[in-house]
Amino acid sequence: MIRDITLGQYYPGSSIIHKLDPRTKIISTFIFIITLFLVKDFLGYLIATIALGTTIIISRVPLKFILKGLKPIFLIIIFTFTINMFMTKGTPLISLGFLTISKEGLYTAVFMGVRLVLLIIGSSLLTLTTKPINLTDGIEKLLRPLRKIGVPAHELAMMMTIALRFIPTLLEETDKIMKAQMARGADFESGNIIKRAKALIPLLVPLFISAFRIAQDLAMAMEARCYKGGDDRTRMNEMKLQGKDVAAFLLMIVFVAIILLQRIYF
Repeated sequence: MIRDITLGQYYPGSSIIHKLDPRTKIISTFIFIITLFLVKDFLGYLIATIALGTTIIISRVPLKFILKGLKPIFLIIIFTFTINMFMTKGTPLISLGFLTISKEGLYTAVFMGVRLVLLIIGSSLLTLTTKPINLTDGIEKLLRPLRKIGVPAHELAMMMTIALRFIPTLLEETDKIMKAQMARGADFESGNIIKRAKALIPLLVPLFISAFRIAQDLAMAMEARCYKGGDDRTRMNEMKLQGKDVAAFLLMIVFVAIILLQRIYF
């Protein structure tokens, strides 16, 4: 389960999506997420799914690898589905004691579940097709206008990227600790959810120690290279918007327009 988390990982490739400017991908992902909240029915989600599926095909990232990232949050999806199904009032379909499943509740549950899946896949596609260093540069460029009001753009971008970058590292450390404790007789797989959650508590102390050790090593490496923040820093490859980025923005505008038209007229 730990190895199935794909958030923060980069999938090497040479597709058009990989070669897009990181600012293009960040803004497009942000617009896609906002657009999902404008959808009012499953026809809109069908359009969004087709658009997202086309992007995945162009990116050449295996669909199996992307869907693998849904496994760790499967319980969250089920929880969201269940809450919406039982807590939404409407025309009763099935009664289970004091619990009632309504037609509107079932519709809302499926609706919210599809939205959550599309949100996760769309967000993970950004990190899968963008190198961490490029993601940092893209976020910094987008936040640079805020420096005029005192916002530390470079530092914020660096912190966000480091957090994403070290998610796979910490997951790998967690996996190593779990295997070491299982070799000593620990059981993380039997029992109900509460018992499994309690069994994970002994992982916290060594995991925190490992996280602090990794943070200290990173800080020492940055100090050894005389890192002083974003002031007067130069880049080997300066980011420039090209024709393919303009085309991507135009396609995103078309996608948003289709969603808005579908919401208004259908």
